[in-house]
Amino acid sequence: MKNELFLKEFVELINSMVDYEHFSRERLVDNLCRVARYFRLTKVVTEVYKSITDEKDGKGEVLCDFDEGPADEVVMKQEFLSDIGAIVRITAYTAKDTPALDEEEKRNLDICLRALMSYIGRNRLQTAVEKLAYHDSNGYPNFAYFFRHLEKMSRQGGLNGYTAIMYNLKQFSMINRDIGMERGDVVMRAHFDAVKDLIADRGTVCRVGGDNFAAIFPNELLEDIITFLKGASIVYDPQIASTVDVSAYVGIFMIPKEFRLERPGNIVDVIMPAGQMAKASDEGDIYYASLKNLEMKENVSKVRRYFEEALEKGEFKAYYQPKVNVETGQIMGAEALCRWIRDGRTIPPMEFIPILERNTDICRLDFYMLDLACKDIRRWLDAGKKAVRVSVNFSRKHLVDHGLLDHIVSVIQKNNVPYEYIEIELTETTSEGDYQKLKNLVEGFEKIGIHTSIDDFGVGYSSLNIIRELPWSIMKIDKSLLPMSYAEKNDSSTVLYKHITAMASDMGIECLTEGVETAEQIRILRENSCEYAQGYYFDKPLPVDEFEKKMESGSYDVADPQ
Repeated sequence: MKNELFLKEFVELINSMVDYEHFSRERLVDNLCRVARYFRLTKVVTEVYKSITDEKDGKGEVLCDFDEGPADEVVMKQEFLSDIGAIVRITAYTAKDTPALDEEEKRNLDICLRALMSYIGRNRLQTAVEKLAYHDSNGYPNFAYFFRHLEKMSRQGGLNGYTAIMYNLKQFSMINRDIGMERGDVVMRAHFDAVKDLIADRGTVCRVGGDNFAAIFPNELLEDIITFLKGASIVYDPQIASTVDVSAYVGIFMIPKEFRLERPGNIVDVIMPAGQMAKASDEGDIYYASLKNLEMKENVSKVRRYFEEALEKGEFKAYYQPKVNVETGQIMGAEALCRWIRDGRTIPPMEFIPILERNTDICRLDFYMLDLACKDIRRWLDAGKKAVRVSVNFSRKHLVDHGLLDHIVSVIQKNNVPYEYIEIELTETTSEGDYQKLKNLVEGFEKIGIHTSIDDFGVGYSSLNIIRELPWSIMKIDKSLLPMSYAEKNDSSTVLYKHITAMASDMGIECLTEGVETAEQIRILRENSCEYAQGYYFDKPLPVDEFEKKMESGSYDVADPQ
């Protein structure tokens, strides 16, 4: 009978510990008290320390949910030291002259205390892990906390009607310098708590790192929060009422109805660049983002993810746009332009070239295109077909490569292509260091007989020294400098174009104008001694087989072009 009573109380205690769905602390404490009374205890004390050092310093948590009399004698003490150094200790007391426990009771009390210690240790460890995983070293909620909150919101009804922001405290390093790091920490915490109070339980705010924060809240709170972030006086020393003004740069994303949270990072992909734009903008400290920002971010991610695979599979193709003599219509050359064909779709260059130019991936693509062009030229020559000089674009990113000249030559030589059939297109540069590298490169090409062209002349901001001092073979005039129609001779656009072409002619540099689209523009080229044209007036960039057919015909009818 006695053992059955113990089993009943013990089972109830265990059930109250593991009933996660309907957990009640009151129920757990009530069962603990019933078990304690069963063993004639007067007090049960639990101690939890994160480390041995914390125990020595008295920095721990002491719990006493059962205290019904004098704690004269220790009946039993259990202690557990976890692998991470945490200590859990339970001590059971009884009053003097209380009948001692028999051996069976001692065994049963030992089981109860171990079970209770395991439960408390697990819960405290979970709390510690929670704090470690979801808070930074200063106790602020971190990005993981923010992500978890977003996922919870998404499950419970979505993010429609909410605004997410990323904000950066302005010149906080100066605040730390002026009032000291310790007081600066007080200011940051007070500012954070103020935002947290404005949001209350309707959203959340976290610290991203340093003086950067992220938050999400209902749209109706936006005005109040922006007003606060634009400037607030924060008290850092209440005794003397010392304050400091704090304001922030804020990137804002008012989440539209069509937005779907595929992953928490989608929100961050929008608000983080928005926060950076707010900081960089000259038009104010607030920047509103849109779904377009996310689409751009996702496109960048896709391009970088698929680039390597696309190279291996040969998805990048060389399309050739003819360069035509405007007097004879003869095809005198072509520009090799990259087209990315993936899953049957042609990806426009503007969707991937600018992304690849953000790092050295563009350099790999340039060499890939050079190799494709060389292979096509070699094939034309081997088949006895007409071959023309092909130009290949090389990004200024290559200028960091001190062996660039040798690397280009090695690709040409590997394909056994005569230098006369290759033209390297390079763009202007404004950096003095890059200018010298560019000069050395162009001079090197001239010595060995490889043509070079200055691409998009007139778009950059470098001086005319780049034309005077570098031995270019060809000047490619950007279409923005070509008059749209045949204007009066004193029209500024016509005068400028006339002098550019005259300068090229006087210096012995071949002159080609890009973006030629009309017969009137052909007339302008002819009257200004620009020999060559490239543009849709003659042809768009063509797949290699179509371009080969054009070469076989030899020329365009400039009087009535196709």
